[in-house]
Amino acid sequence: MEWTEVTIKTTSAAIELVADRLTALGYDSFIVDDEAEFQEFLEENRRYWDYVDDELAQKMHGLSQIRLYLEQAADTAERVSFLTEQLAALKAQFPQVDFGSLMVVLQDVRDEDWENSWKQYYQPLPIGKSLLVVPQWLHPENPEGRTEIRLDPGMIFGTGAHASTQMCMRALEHCIAGGERVLDLGSGSGILSITALKLGAASAVGVDIDPKAEDIARENAAMNGLYADRFTAVTGDVIADAQMPEKLGGGYDVVLANIVADVIIPLAPHVPQFLKPGGIFICSGILDVRLHEVHAALKRAGLHILSTDAQEDWRRVAAIWDC
Repeated sequence: MEWTEVTIKTTSAAIELVADRLTALGYDSFIVDDEAEFQEFLEENRRYWDYVDDELAQKMHGLSQIRLYLEQAADTAERVSFLTEQLAALKAQFPQVDFGSLMVVLQDVRDEDWENSWKQYYQPLPIGKSLLVVPQWLHPENPEGRTEIRLDPGMIFGTGAHASTQMCMRALEHCIAGGERVLDLGSGSGILSITALKLGAASAVGVDIDPKAEDIARENAAMNGLYADRFTAVTGDVIADAQMPEKLGGGYDVVLANIVADVIIPLAPHVPQFLKPGGIFICSGILDVRLHEVHAALKRAGLHILSTDAQEDWRRVAAIWDC
């Protein structure tokens, strides 16, 4: 099936009016790309990030547009012409609003372009000495016999491509000997829980504040032959919800937190209650400029720094609770 992608160029000030008019015209499915909304989202979720990719920030700079898709048919040109007329009428109705150009840009798109084009960006990724992250649709040769971590890459953080995740995976290679209980805070796709289990951990619990992560992590675990007897996915916030520590229990051999410094720092005082004596806390997603703050928070919590790893601008810390 072929489609026409219709992109309407506008401004942040007018984007809601344009969206409302499209809804009134019967278009109930469209995509809004707007820098102001992007910046608002970042501000509302500031405690969950330290860094925004420069390429993404540049892509969103000055962007205000709405995209919708029309199935190609004999009347497609007529529908686009009518839509253009309606946009002009909307602009005349609100002369005080800056609508921008309201330029309409058309592009032909095939179903298979949507479904498959993004997959080319995900290839098998060797990590550390023994691990290989594999997109679930691929079956690559593995002459080195690396341990495969199969994932369905999606919007949930954790594909193995980010430096912070890779450092955690390498740390797990060193600290998982077999039979450990693992707690993964901010588990996302479940990649670190799955890695620990594939390396020989007995069980893992993945916790994330995003309800979508629970289902995705469980599905990714199943792709790796890991089910409820070894992997548990939970939605919750161990900092804000006083009941979560009781639900999760303690005595874990390894606790993971691949998040950001602004979450790791307030999380640090809670970590010892999850660890058994001699247990290891591995945290990552820390920008180099925040490393000293994280070290200080871990020490205040009674944890002793074992090692720090570096990759690009990111840092990973491993600490032990020896009570």
